[in-house]
Amino acid sequence: MTAPKRTARRPATSKPKPKPKPCPDCATGQVSESFQVGGRCKRESSDRPEALCLTCFGTGQTPTE
Repeated sequence: MTAPKRTARRPATSKPKPKPKPCPDCATGQVSESFQVGGRCKRESSDRPEALCLTCFGTGQTPTE
């Protein structure tokens, strides 16, 4: 019989990866936007649709360079 193959060990990591910081503009990657409706007399709508956060592009984390 042949001896079993030995597998290489992964090197131990010295530092754990830091947790990413949350986005300063949003917490979940989405922000609520208000909009105006009406013809001449614009009035604020009571609805607040969700929109993608343009700072973090929907990730909810601080953008990195």
